[in-house]
Amino acid sequence: MDKKETTKSGYIEAIGRRKTSTARVRITESSKASFVVNGKDAKDYFQTEDTRRLVQDPIIKGITALFPGKKWSVEVKISGGGIHSQAEALRHGLSRAFVKLNAEARPKLKALGFLKRDPRAKERRKFGLKKARKAPQWSKR
Repeated sequence: MDKKETTKSGYIEAIGRRKTSTARVRITESSKASFVVNGKDAKDYFQTEDTRRLVQDPIIKGITALFPGKKWSVEVKISGGGIHSQAEALRHGLSRAFVKLNAEARPKLKALGFLKRDPRAKERRKFGLKKARKAPQWSKR
């Protein structure tokens, strides 16, 4: 096992992104497990089952598999985008933090596709067009 990188405060920090969302994740070993997103409990912040599953996948497959008896405190600050892209940004940030915590998690998380940043984003609008690709109505005569 590689030695984990911690700052003076004793936490591991990573950043995850998706579209315009950015998630700053801090993981600390603590006596009781907690998961706080923008000052709220994660279950209150992500209310749909789909977004909760996006966030819990790297936790279940990453940290609980590698450290079965330990408890962790996760604190997240998310900004920008919608709730679904925020959940995907959080998944990306959590996965990066777990790799910093333990390098043995990298192959498993990489195989699941959690470490790759999804490059798809909204295409910019071009001048002379209505939207990114939609042209104004054209009349032959």
